Amino acid sequence: MKVYLDDERDEPEGWIRVYWPEEAIELLKTGKVEEISLDHDLGDDKHGTGYDVVLWIEEAVITKGFIPPKMKVHSANSSARLKMEQGIKTIISRSNMQKIR
Repeated sequence: MKVYLDDERDEPEGWIRVYWPEEAIELLKTGKVEEISLDHDLGDDKHGTGYDVVLWIEEAVITKGFIPPKMKVHSANSSARLKMEQGIKTIISRSNMQKIR
């Protein structure tokens, strides 16, 4: 499945749209997510942001051997986009290191 986290934009055809980080994380936990696209600003930062999903994936890779899906960021928030993309690079690096072991 392909997951699209966003509070405003319509999801692309064939994607499942979720509005909050915990919804995306619940789908990730199923192990059936092949690709995820993340927005950062979801209308209520107290409720969470797309970066929270990046952090969850990173922790799951490190602590549980989680295999991350293909990840991308579609946020218009340029500074948050950079932070999220750096997190994704770290996840990919750690995931690749685990494959070597």
